[in-house]
Amino acid sequence: MKVLIVLLATFGIGLIVTKLTGGFNIKLSAQIAMAVMTTFTALGHFKFTQGMAMMLPAFIPYKKQIVYITGVIEIAAAVGLLIPAARTLTAWCLILFFVVLTPANIHAAIKHLNMEKAAFDGPGPEYLWFRIPLQLLFIAWVYWSCLL
Repeated sequence: MKVLIVLLATFGIGLIVTKLTGGFNIKLSAQIAMAVMTTFTALGHFKFTQGMAMMLPAFIPYKKQIVYITGVIEIAAAVGLLIPAARTLTAWCLILFFVVLTPANIHAAIKHLNMEKAAFDGPGPEYLWFRIPLQLLFIAWVYWSCLL
């Protein structure tokens, strides 16, 4: 829920700022919002490393390193979304990234993972009723704001 709030609040602020600075720029506001949101989620990779590592199935090695690398990928994506020459490639990579992350989110929900506490007392599979549509929203957001 926090990431959705960050995305929508930043989008709203972006709309206000673009309106006040000479033109209502919905797509730029959406790109900035996604960049801020991915930066926000990237921070979680460094703050909640142990919990995020627990999202990965047992057969995957180097879990903490993968969590750190994916955090760096999200920061790079945030930067790429703000560079016009890199935006299209970044958008496609970010869409792929969101698709690839979905199984980890499903695995975490099935295991009742509480990522922030690194414990198995989280909401469980019902969380997927929110998380899967949220992933689809992120994909649609990036597609619309960067590729159309």
